[in-house]
Amino acid sequence: MPIRKCKLCPNRFYAKPYFLKMGHAKFCSKECQYEGQKNGKVVKCFLCRKEVYKRGHAFKTSKSGKLFCNKSCQTKWRNTFFSGPKHANWKYGSYSYRTIIMRQSIPKICRLCKTKDIRVLAVHHIDKNRKNNKISNLAWLCHNCHLLVHHYDAERNKFERIKMVPMV
Repeated sequence: MPIRKCKLCPNRFYAKPYFLKMGHAKFCSKECQYEGQKNGKVVKCFLCRKEVYKRGHAFKTSKSGKLFCNKSCQTKWRNTFFSGPKHANWKYGSYSYRTIIMRQSIPKICRLCKTKDIRVLAVHHIDKNRKNNKISNLAWLCHNCHLLVHHYDAERNKFERIKMVPMV
């Protein structure tokens, strides 16, 4: 009867000859097998210093070289570097135009497709100047129509014809 010593703990266990022949029977239990197959290590979260186990793959794929306990800590760290004026897509930081147009008596309806769902409505700057927040320069468009007006001449021309007609 082949008796083997566990690779991880001092326990001894019986191993079937066939398992030995196949190269198995290295651990005394599933728990030892699970612990023995781990290839990572315990590290401290870069932000909150909480200890957390990370697999070896995490060390290779981390672009910043920093490891975090969860997405929340990672997001807090990233927001210190990639938010506000430091973000690549930052444009003036002013979202007041949505508030300005909402306070007016302009109906919340897409000027092109007439959708009324406020969740999909965006504010369009007619002259494409995001700093010009005059009410005469703002119009409601759904996200789809907004994209079309910015990127397609036919939709832009259609909007140009419609924008002069007052909304009731």
